[in-house]
Amino acid sequence: MIIFVITPKNETMITPPYLKPGDKIGIVAPARKVEFDEINLAIDVFESWGLSVELGKNLFKVDHQFAGNDNQRAEDLQYMLDNPEIKAIFCARGGYGTIKILHLLSFKKFIENPKWIVGFSDITVLHAYLYQQIRTKSIHGIMPFNIKQENKDSISVNALKQVLFNAPLEIRIDHNELNKPGSEQGILIGGNLSVLYSMAGTKYDLEYKNKILIIEDLDEYLYHIDRMIMNLKYSGKLSDLKGLIVGGMTDMHDNKIEFGKTAYEIIRDAVSEYNYPVCFDFPVGHQGNNLSMILGSEVRLVVDNNQVNLKYLND
Repeated sequence: MIIFVITPKNETMITPPYLKPGDKIGIVAPARKVEFDEINLAIDVFESWGLSVELGKNLFKVDHQFAGNDNQRAEDLQYMLDNPEIKAIFCARGGYGTIKILHLLSFKKFIENPKWIVGFSDITVLHAYLYQQIRTKSIHGIMPFNIKQENKDSISVNALKQVLFNAPLEIRIDHNELNKPGSEQGILIGGNLSVLYSMAGTKYDLEYKNKILIIEDLDEYLYHIDRMIMNLKYSGKLSDLKGLIVGGMTDMHDNKIEFGKTAYEIIRDAVSEYNYPVCFDFPVGHQGNNLSMILGSEVRLVVDNNQVNLKYLND
C-alpha cells in the first residue's frame, strides 16, 4: 500500500518554479537513442496537463546506441538549459551516455533561470551535478520512455504531475522485514547505484556526509551490487549518512555458483553496523511504482515497525 499527500513547498536550496498550464517543456535524449513512438504517449500526457512540448532538434538522431553523437546530445540539452521559455527539461530515457556530455555543458544561463530537470537511471549524472555544483533541486522521476510502458493514469504518472505542479509528496509505505528503524532528517541525494559508483573519485562525485541517500538499480549481477556497495562503504560514503532508502533492485542476475544473498540482503549486511534508519522496497526505480523524488530537498525519514514515512520539510 502506498499513500501520498501534498506538503508545503521546501526551498532549502534553489527550487525551480513549479509548473502551471501554458508552460513550455523540452524533451531531450542525453543518453540512449529513442524513437518517436516510444515517447508519443508522454507527449499526449504532457499536453493534456496544459503544457506545450518542444522536442530537441537532434532527439531522434542515432549514433550506434546513442541518441546522436556527444556534440549533438549536448547541443540539445544546452539549448534547453539556455532557453528561458523552457520551464522543465525531460530526459526521454536513460541507458548510458550522459556522463560523456557533462563536460560540454554550461549552466551559466540555467543558474539565471533555473528549471526542473526530470529523469532517473543514467540521469543520476545530472542530478549529482545539479546538487553538488549548482545547489539546485531536480526531480528523480519517470521519463517519457517509461510513460509509454505504463498506464497514463498510473501512480507514477500522477505522482510526477503532482510534484511538477504543486509541491513535494509525503510518502508512506508498508514495512519491510529488512528495514532498520530510526528517525533522521537530511538532504535527499542519490539515484542509480551503478552511476553513483561510476562517478566515485571523480570531480563529479557527491558529498554523502549527513545526507539521506536513495539508491536503485537494474539488470546487474549480484556480485556487482556487492562490489559497488563495498566501494561506497570502504570510501566512507555509507558511514556518515543520516539514512538510506533502497528502491527497486530489478531484474538482478546470479552466476551458476549462487552468490547466496539477494541484492537487499547484500545492502542490509553492508550497513548493519550503522545506526541510521534504512528502508527497502521503496517505490522508486525501474519498476511499476516509480514515485518522483525531489533531490536536494530537506526530508525527514521515519522507519518504524509498521511503516516508512518520508516527509519534505520547510526551511
